[in-house]
Amino acid sequence: MFKIWAKTIKNDKVQKSLMYKGEDKYDTELFHKYLVEICEQMDIPTPVVLKSHTRNFDTFNVTRFLPSDFVENVGFDALTIEYCRDDHTQKKYIYKAYLPVD
Repeated sequence: MFKIWAKTIKNDKVQKSLMYKGEDKYDTELFHKYLVEICEQMDIPTPVVLKSHTRNFDTFNVTRFLPSDFVENVGFDALTIEYCRDDHTQKKYIYKAYLPVD
């Protein structure tokens, strides 16, 4: 199971927010499918997905769609899609040792 947080932003404020939950493990090949489902649930148009969007999402766990990425006019400044990790075993390394992060 994975989670993707989607939010529309206008004037540096969140307008709409949605936490999308996928049943299976995240698959990069299905990014467009996830995005279509997210946009349908948020009742906004689906943006055009470029290779840079998928690369940013896979590399940095976040990508941003601007109004120029949409075919239709939208009433927000950006759509941000962020992958939410549930890593409870994440460790911080300090002086070659580690401390568990809860």
